[in-house]
Amino acid sequence: MRPEDLAPGAAALLASVSVTPADVAQCAPLAGGTYNSLLRVVLRDGRRWVVKRPPSPGSGATLAYEHNLLRGETEYYAAALNIPDVPVPRLIHVESVGEPPVVAGLVMTECSGVPWHETDASLSPGERTRLRAELGKVVARLHTATGPEYGYPARPFGPPAANWRHTFAAMTAAVLDDAVRYDVQLPHPVKRVREVFAAAEPVLADVPRPVLVHFDLWQGNLLLDGAPGARNLSGVIDAERMFWGDPVAEFVSLSLFGDIEQDEDFLAGYAAAGGNVTFTDSVRLRLHLYRCYLYLIMLVEVVPRRYSAEQRAWTQQHAGRHLVVSLDAVASALVGRS
Repeated sequence: MRPEDLAPGAAALLASVSVTPADVAQCAPLAGGTYNSLLRVVLRDGRRWVVKRPPSPGSGATLAYEHNLLRGETEYYAAALNIPDVPVPRLIHVESVGEPPVVAGLVMTECSGVPWHETDASLSPGERTRLRAELGKVVARLHTATGPEYGYPARPFGPPAANWRHTFAAMTAAVLDDAVRYDVQLPHPVKRVREVFAAAEPVLADVPRPVLVHFDLWQGNLLLDGAPGARNLSGVIDAERMFWGDPVAEFVSLSLFGDIEQDEDFLAGYAAAGGNVTFTDSVRLRLHLYRCYLYLIMLVEVVPRRYSAEQRAWTQQHAGRHLVVSLDAVASALVGRS
């Protein structure tokens, strides 16, 4: 893409920080996102930025929680800004419109490196051990940030609830409503899933304060940089799915379809930086609930995202199977608590 071919929306965002197309040496769309659009911009003075914009109004169906997602990403980077040794983008410009304000675009610094999953196969066992411990320390530092209220900063479900129990109940109710709205065939009837969530709600009272949760820390949103054998964690990006809530929820995407309790290297780093890694019955039950929530999102979004038949089949096979496992685990844990 030539600088002079910048889309009007991206050009307007850059103009807000006094950058014209003539100041741009290179620009190219970034792949990997499934919702917002990303553009890498290299300025003639060497600065490297990312321009992020939401879908245009009316461009497609969304899930209920996806209202004003960039508001959450803005809040995440602002909260992480003053935490030492946390590699997140620095916000250059936030474009907001309307009242209440909706974030119409971001300009931020580009973190160096490549997505972890693109280089994971080339990591030596020792390097992977070191990097997982480094990641654990970064996540523990991020979890020192606490917020003013629970839930998504954009408040897609109305005024915030006073506690995590009612906040998470609204989050799960919304994604199940989306399943009904988009006629998604879940492994269990929606009514049954609602009953499991409702029965497990009391355990959420064990969460005392709203902590910064990224909730999408799979390897595609973690960047590695450096020479082979000496790589480091250089970026924690794409925080648009963040919320303020239970830090235990973070462990789901960090070990998607796996068991975070088996990730000794990550947990050692998390504990070394002050994170609480005691897996009590309460923590394990909450972790299963958050797995259910993420798997439900994965299963429901295939419809509004218009996934291919192959993508739908993969999601049904993996997220669907693990949803059943986690729902059964919740039900079993509740029997043990009664």
